[in-house]
Amino acid sequence: MTGPDAQTVLRLEGVGRVHGRGAAEVHALHPVDLEVRAGEFLAVMGPSGSGKSTLLALAGGLDRPSTGRVLVEGAPLAGLNRAELADVRRRSVGYVFQSYNLLPALTAAENIALPRELEGVPARTARAEALAVLGELGIGELADRFPEDMSGGQQQRVAIGRALSGQRRLVLADEPTGALDSTAGEAVLEVLRARCDAGAAVVMVTHDAAHASWADRVVFLRDGRLVAEQNTAGQGTAGAVRR
Repeated sequence: MTGPDAQTVLRLEGVGRVHGRGAAEVHALHPVDLEVRAGEFLAVMGPSGSGKSTLLALAGGLDRPSTGRVLVEGAPLAGLNRAELADVRRRSVGYVFQSYNLLPALTAAENIALPRELEGVPARTARAEALAVLGELGIGELADRFPEDMSGGQQQRVAIGRALSGQRRLVLADEPTGALDSTAGEAVLEVLRARCDAGAAVVMVTHDAAHASWADRVVFLRDGRLVAEQNTAGQGTAGAVRR
């Protein structure tokens, strides 16, 4: 683990998710205990359908567990009403979706700035932050471009920028390098690594072992169960993580 302290940012206590009932019951995630601390980069790996995205959705409060509880910075999400939960997601949690979820009527900079403006940050400050994170991701030239005028990889980096803008204590990234070439993917991983080194907690779902080697720790899911865990150097060394 790296980072300035050992404060727990995310804790899952016996968290499981069941869909359906009776003969149609499906365990998307069997009860999992997991803790991610400030300054820690955690990678989640496993085959398709293993429960990776379910785990991430539960961790970010986008879905509610069937069993157990999720705590973000010590606060149990189950105890929050809808408005309070939305406030936690806006202020503390940055979420990178596989589908990008960019608003088509807004430019790249506006997509990134909007969540910050909803927090009460002045528009000029939010735009300055958006421009800074776009530059950090190497796509500053996209600031005033609309999603329809971007490639899939460019949209993905804008979505990552939206998740990283502001002081996010927890960043949840679902295959953040999936639509990127190797050079752009490495640049994104460097930014995520830097966020950890500055004190954030990052949880990244990935199928790529070389990308997982950027993490401090890797957990492996199979059939909705956490089956293995491995510490890594967190240095981005290809091949450092093996299934």
